[in-house]
Amino acid sequence: MFDFITKRSFGFNLLVVIALFFVLALLFFSMLGVITKHGQQLTVPDVRGKNVTEAIDLLEKAGFEADVRDSIYVDSIPPLAVYAQTPETGAQVKVGRTIYLTVRKTVAPMIKMPDLEGFTFRSAEMMLKSLRLNVGDTIYKPDFAANTILQQLYNGKRIKPGTEIPEGSYITLVISSGTGSVENPVPNFIGLTYAEAREMLSASNLNPGTIIIDPSVKDTANAYIIKQVPTRKNEIGDFNMVRAGESIDLWLSATKPVTDSTQVAPEQQENE
Repeated sequence: MFDFITKRSFGFNLLVVIALFFVLALLFFSMLGVITKHGQQLTVPDVRGKNVTEAIDLLEKAGFEADVRDSIYVDSIPPLAVYAQTPETGAQVKVGRTIYLTVRKTVAPMIKMPDLEGFTFRSAEMMLKSLRLNVGDTIYKPDFAANTILQQLYNGKRIKPGTEIPEGSYITLVISSGTGSVENPVPNFIGLTYAEAREMLSASNLNPGTIIIDPSVKDTANAYIIKQVPTRKNEIGDFNMVRAGESIDLWLSATKPVTDSTQVAPEQQENE
């Protein structure tokens, strides 16, 4: 074989090499479409909601590659189920294209509860959504600051800002409905314990305002109300009026105030 090559002139051998190069190039470009699967497209199947292992197996059998790109916590699908896919279901893509999957985490990450009190409902809703928390029940309560958050509850109990809770948790919001339009006489809290006054305030849809505590008080709940603003009656003996959602300021003392029974009796009769 080498004798055949060496007996030929350099120019002949060069032409043979060039011809061989062109033949190989022609074969390569003619096979390029087959190698790259040019023009072949497949429809992306829907693997959302399927277990990630099952989804990857289905995609590979359909002629695609699969890669888990991200994970997210949602409580509407089982753990390790596919939440989203890119390209989306029904897209026409090239054979061998990589389908990126987003799957649900097995354990919910912990989120620090924000302080929503004083926010408007819309602002509180956006804050919860940004932290991947959900608005649960909404409870409306009379208060002068209309449409603001009065309390935030988790599992029926008030939750402090900074408390860690699972992502996706539902937060109940107590929202101010504004003050009522009907005026009622101010209740008489003098002589009641603070615990009793709180119950009466709640029953009357009123709020505790500023609470002034005497230094002698050791047990706030059992301390006595010795003064309130607004008072039951004004200087000329007429009832002061208050609307639902307004506040009453209270002064607390360890000593029960002495009341004049002759003055209290008419008020009790009026209440009856």
